[in-house]
Amino acid sequence: MDRLQSMRVFQQVVDDGSFAAAARKFDMSSAVVTRLVGDLENHLGVRLLHRTTRRMALTDAGVAYLARVRHILSDIDEAHAAAQAHAQEMSGVIRILTPPIFGVHVLGPLVAEFGRRYPKVVLDIHVDSPLVPPVEDYDLTLLGATDTFDANIIARPIASSDGILCASPDYLRRNGVPQRPEDLAQHRCLRIKAPANRHRVWRLINPAENRRELEVSIEPAMLTNHSDTLIRAGVDGAGIISQSIDLVANHLHSGALQRILSPWITGTNTLYAALPSRKFIPARTSVFLEFITEYTRTVIKKMDTRHH
Repeated sequence: MDRLQSMRVFQQVVDDGSFAAAARKFDMSSAVVTRLVGDLENHLGVRLLHRTTRRMALTDAGVAYLARVRHILSDIDEAHAAAQAHAQEMSGVIRILTPPIFGVHVLGPLVAEFGRRYPKVVLDIHVDSPLVPPVEDYDLTLLGATDTFDANIIARPIASSDGILCASPDYLRRNGVPQRPEDLAQHRCLRIKAPANRHRVWRLINPAENRRELEVSIEPAMLTNHSDTLIRAGVDGAGIISQSIDLVANHLHSGALQRILSPWITGTNTLYAALPSRKFIPARTSVFLEFITEYTRTVIKKMDTRHH
């Protein structure tokens, strides 16, 4: 009996909830799959599955055995991948999950340079904003959070950037440049929707004065739950917006947006990369993680230096 094959088949039967489905995965007949699981039970001298015509369930022994089998098979797969990584050129697919805002303003700008460095690595970018990101289904998941972020998942910080106030040069020509935070009350302010009407107050922090805080009451001229809509409206001259430097870096660089009220900021936001819990990380994923970290921090540093 090929014990390793039997273990893989047993795991697949449980995961799929059916012998027939597991048989299709392995391109075997249902009879062969049934025999392999039966041989495994005979070898162990214990029943792993309760089987009836209607349903299948793990026995207590099956639950305990499956937990160990998952670890063993995962370790074997990781060892195989680690050995191959030494012999292969950097290639393969990196599956990335990202919210739309990071897809447009963080991932989009770096694809060209990464492609030049690693032409055989394919970035498979899935853009979505699920309430609970399925981190285990992707090689890397981008997450955004404020500096008070307390994640239940293991996530590596990529870069932190300040939220800044900015507007288009056209808006500032027509409406004047605010000279102090209190002036915001007389301007068209564009905000992201917040619960409990928190979007009616702009909380500002001054890093140059020991992070002194100030709250300014405003009546937003526009509310949205979509950051790209906010940025687009700001670029088009609709009013004053607040966004992280890394998300408006290109617009600041081109002059489409201009920072105001420096050094006041609206908080600090951190971009995280969450990795699945498996221990082995493919070399291509590690390389991309280092690249996005270096790239993003360089952009933020350049903008910080230029606009402080």
